Amino acid sequence: MLAALIALAWFWRPLSGYATAGTSYGARIGCACRFVQGRDMSSCRADLEPGMALIVLSADEDAKSVTARFPPLARQTATWRAGEGC
Repeated sequence: MLAALIALAWFWRPLSGYATAGTSYGARIGCACRFVQGRDMSSCRADLEPGMALIVLSADEDAKSVTARFPPLARQTATWRAGEGC
């Protein structure tokens, strides 16, 4: 048990960094897919890189944003703005 806690503490920071990078990428790709290309969210999953199956995407149609989550480590949101993109 103690070894597992030490291992978790040792790897938490790198895992958190990878999770943040992955959710940032996922939110950006999902936002561009949904609000720039106008595709539905189910087809946007295909644009993510292999190995990103644990990233969960959700769109907020009113805010024109996509949030990507990698529970419980990271959550990032990309928002579409006219003339700027996501």
